[in-house]
Amino acid sequence: MKKPILKLCLIMAFSALLYSCSENEINESDAKAESQKFKVIDVTHHDGKPFNTGVTSSSPTGKYVDNPGGGVMMQAFYWDVPSGGTWWNTVSSKVTAWGNAGIGSIWLPPASKAQNGAFSMGYDPTDYFDFGDYNQNGSIETRFGSKTELVNLITAAHNENIKVYADIVINHNSGGQSEANPFTGTNTWTNFTGVASGKFPRNYNDFYKNSYGNNDEGSFGGFPDLCHAAPNVQNWLWLRTDGVGKYYKNTMKFDGWRFDYVKGFGAWVVNSWNANVGGFSVGELWDSNVNVLNDWANAANSSVFDFACYYKMNDAFDGNNLALLNDDMMWKRNPYKAVTFVTNHDTDEIWSKMLAYSYILTHEGYPTIFYRDYEEWLDKNKLNNLIWIHNSKATGTTSILYSDNDEYVARRNGYNGNPGLVVYINNSDVWQERWIQTNWANTQIKDFTGNSSWYPTTQADKWVKIQCPPKGYSIWSINQ
Repeated sequence: MKKPILKLCLIMAFSALLYSCSENEINESDAKAESQKFKVIDVTHHDGKPFNTGVTSSSPTGKYVDNPGGGVMMQAFYWDVPSGGTWWNTVSSKVTAWGNAGIGSIWLPPASKAQNGAFSMGYDPTDYFDFGDYNQNGSIETRFGSKTELVNLITAAHNENIKVYADIVINHNSGGQSEANPFTGTNTWTNFTGVASGKFPRNYNDFYKNSYGNNDEGSFGGFPDLCHAAPNVQNWLWLRTDGVGKYYKNTMKFDGWRFDYVKGFGAWVVNSWNANVGGFSVGELWDSNVNVLNDWANAANSSVFDFACYYKMNDAFDGNNLALLNDDMMWKRNPYKAVTFVTNHDTDEIWSKMLAYSYILTHEGYPTIFYRDYEEWLDKNKLNNLIWIHNSKATGTTSILYSDNDEYVARRNGYNGNPGLVVYINNSDVWQERWIQTNWANTQIKDFTGNSSWYPTTQADKWVKIQCPPKGYSIWSINQ
């Protein structure tokens, strides 16, 4: 009797196994069908070329090489970096490591002497040609160091294939002397004729209100407001061969510009600067309205910081609604003029920073990494991994494959033989799995972050199931 019982047990076990396999297949089929209900959103429509700063190398080594994913910028300062004239040397000591990590450019704080001398962060400029070599406003060096140290930093960066962008404050000045102003009938602090460098002397004729009008688009903090309509201002800022723009570019060897507070003056100013001086440029237009950002970028012929993306990321990640990432952003509207960021020296609101960095470093635009996030606050190894993924895999147009409160999956569609990637972001407290459609049939893929150990193979119809850790991300591409 033992043999029939054993036979019956084996039959029952085999039946259970078949039922289990069949049930799993049904469950997987249901999961795939559920994912197929989501209508894929093809976000961008262009030929797939990566973001390009459009700047040729000013380095004598000529080593600049664009990578498949475009560049990554480092904001190489934060508010109130240590005073004492050491900052240029601090940054110089890091550029080799940054270059090895894949950083393609650095954005420096305003480099010239400002009203508060050795204590100023540079946003109250007095003398655009004093880089820490004149005894002016209480010091010779700026907060960041001397002119020699700045030149050495720029040279060191160029030797590491890194472009250097100057923060330019041209809306307002500070630190001038008092003078009688016939346009106001009062004394104003608008006499800059005695700047130590002797360059760009200016007085009340060069500030609003004056013979050109009462004001322009905006003033800042009560500082004297530069009038860009005045010929003396135009000449010294961007027309003269020895003026600010061309001196910074041709003598100091800056590769581009971050224009401060561009709400304060017309977009035509940046347009004229770019047409006459050249170099990469990005404007700080603090506005979450994509139409405002895009209109300014087109009128200025410049890139612009993607504040729309910044605020959507804040709401999506910290507000636990990743479907908000479907909304409009500058990088979606105009990917070649969008500079994305997670934190900067003025604002630090996003709490889920690694999720935000996984977003901007896999999506289109020109991503920026904040110094303190990289050097102090976050996991540098994880950021380096994301930089490598951006440079190596983040290619082509963008399609959103799935989104809800907790999950977001997007695909970069590849360009010029590069396969692109799929990024999966999970804002929940548990592991998640999802079926998604790739661009690869019958191909083994892997998670290049190492967060998942899966090595799935895509089906003939290019669908595959991937996974993502809690409060984390995974980034998939062909295993090669």
